[in-house]
Amino acid sequence: MKLSVALFLAAALLAGGAHAESPLTLERISIDPPLAGRLPRQAEVSPGGHWVSFLRPSQADSEVLELWAQPVDAAGQGGEPRKLVAAADLLGGAVQKLSEAEKMALERQRISQSGITGYQWCGGGDGALLFPLSGDLYLVRLTAGGPQAQKLALEAGAPKQDPRCTPDGQALAYVQDGNLFVLPLAEGGKPRRLTSDGGATVSWGLAEFIAAEELSRQRGYWWSKDGRSLLALRVDESGVAIKTRAQIFADRTAMTEQRYPAAGAANARVTAFAIDAATGQRRELLLPAGAEYIARAGWFADGTPWLQWFTRDQTRLTLTEFKAGTSPRDITVETDPAWVEVHDDLIETPKGLLWSGEASGRRQLLLIDRASGRRTPLTRMPEPVAHAVCANDGQVVFAAAGDVGKAQELYSLPLAGGRPQPLPGMDGRQWRDAKADSGCTRLLVTRSAWGAPPRLELRSLGQEGAIALAGDPPSADLKAYTNTPLALALTAADGHTPLNAFFFAAQDRREGRHPVIVMAYGGPGAATVNWAWGRDMPLIAYWQQRGYGVLMLDTRGMEHRDREFTRAHHHAFGKNEVADLFAAVRELPGRVPGVDPARIGFFGWSYGGFLAARAVLDADTPFAASVAVAPVTDWTLYDTAYTERYLGLPEDGKAAAYAGANLPARAALLNRPLLLMHGTADDNVLFEHTLRLVEALQTAGKTFDLQIYPGKAHGIAGRAARLHLYRTMDAFFERHLKPGQ
Repeated sequence: MKLSVALFLAAALLAGGAHAESPLTLERISIDPPLAGRLPRQAEVSPGGHWVSFLRPSQADSEVLELWAQPVDAAGQGGEPRKLVAAADLLGGAVQKLSEAEKMALERQRISQSGITGYQWCGGGDGALLFPLSGDLYLVRLTAGGPQAQKLALEAGAPKQDPRCTPDGQALAYVQDGNLFVLPLAEGGKPRRLTSDGGATVSWGLAEFIAAEELSRQRGYWWSKDGRSLLALRVDESGVAIKTRAQIFADRTAMTEQRYPAAGAANARVTAFAIDAATGQRRELLLPAGAEYIARAGWFADGTPWLQWFTRDQTRLTLTEFKAGTSPRDITVETDPAWVEVHDDLIETPKGLLWSGEASGRRQLLLIDRASGRRTPLTRMPEPVAHAVCANDGQVVFAAAGDVGKAQELYSLPLAGGRPQPLPGMDGRQWRDAKADSGCTRLLVTRSAWGAPPRLELRSLGQEGAIALAGDPPSADLKAYTNTPLALALTAADGHTPLNAFFFAAQDRREGRHPVIVMAYGGPGAATVNWAWGRDMPLIAYWQQRGYGVLMLDTRGMEHRDREFTRAHHHAFGKNEVADLFAAVRELPGRVPGVDPARIGFFGWSYGGFLAARAVLDADTPFAASVAVAPVTDWTLYDTAYTERYLGLPEDGKAAAYAGANLPARAALLNRPLLLMHGTADDNVLFEHTLRLVEALQTAGKTFDLQIYPGKAHGIAGRAARLHLYRTMDAFFERHLKPGQ
């Protein structure tokens, strides 16, 4: 449900200033250019560190992405960004084509634009980039005469998906019609089919729905370091139940069948193979019967494939290696009575395998001896480590939380141990993250803070200077609408745990006490109250100008805190986070002057939508009105990996946890205004969720508001649709929270 966080933030991270010369409008929020400017998308440092590549919206249409790059010379100085290629340059006026499978893959990655929507550097050098477009594959070579785009000569037909070059850049692999192909890039090279049984329910080399949506694994095959073999996953969805989605558009209804594994039901069967790229000969990497999910996969430098896999209840994560001619061997195992968090922290170093775990009570980095499994703690940060950025022979760079989870900073640490050193530019109230080149010598750093939209810079480790990278600057009038939030520590329902909160006072307080809109997500695996800046998100500023105070709140169970805090959802949705929400809202009037406790509204999306609906399906609610967008209403309808991680399997003695979080069963408790909003083509939180709650409310004789968005998916993307959503929500709160209403 990661989109939920992005969507929540897209409505929550800009505060309004009290001295704006002209009022901010919903129309200005929704149109180009964005108030916060634009950050380059999918920015990467090239393997050799001499380029920064990124996607950038077209000047003609900001919904169409182009491939750009900015050079960096040996001295670390940046040149002018240049456009490498645009879809219009290659399609010759033809309309871009996307299959349903490609659309769903983009939805998993939360990409709603068209044009060039993804790319890879080809090989370990800085000479070429590879990308799919309209069913074909293209290479862009960076030559002395400028970028040269080449369409690869491949058989027409089904789209070529997820292309990836060998480490030496001499060949590539791709998926077509569910099968894996290899293409030598030498002149005259012909594609070779490595698998043949791909089809309607079987695919090779692609991430299944659960992996992409809930495990953050967007790929299904990996080249070995020498480019001679592939580790490929075979996905068999024949046992997964079919959901027929009615994609209701204004002028038609398209019936789409989707293999969707609901909680307690069968998952896709995923098996792993090492495949010889020249002969197609394969070796199955056998896992035990209890291996339900393959979370990560790859190759060690010596040519040994490895898999990270979960049991179905996700209380056990195992790293297993598969040396040829020997039995599989478990290198290390993580266990947790609640669940183990998935992570990307596995890097080979001369000191051992860099890994992370929560055995200390908060996530920290450690080194694991691959042969013995011996674990040596590496970091002892006072707050959780977010993730490792990169490592080389001498040091590791990592990101870690600060200010009780509201900040994130970058640090370097010798692999031999010692004291972590913050990277230059540290500030207590900011959010920094980074990507690195293959040698962990140059870092692509993203830095944002409240009042400072995200900006990219290239830093060389051990040097003070930084190169600012391309991006559209913020609007000149942005400062007129920004201010600093009042940071609060409100008290959880347990009576002692502090909850992070930001409060923004209403600008127009002539009436004395003013209404408040609460924005909370409430779900696991996310945090929204922090010093980061979300892109072009001025809704809070608009509400402040309209006379509302705004409260942002992170309840127990959300991330960037210690393990005890993050496990609050264990076998309980709609319990601790609801209790925390109610307790914090009731505490607010005593902490902030001018709040009218009788006129507090709520807005949430996805899990936040579940929380928004649940908040008013309660006889003891402190809310006067609530808006729920794309809410989960019945957790037996949501997918296996996410739901079972927190609630357990429905038939495994956990039926009470599902019943306690079921919203249709609470329909008779509604006694406050409720607005439900949902896209009819949502393939994450299916439209059926809202329909079930609608039917239950109607049966209970309850009145409510409903707004549907024909053909829209979970993000309800598009400027017109998003503007309409904001207008509808604004009118709803105007009716129910303003004086005399």
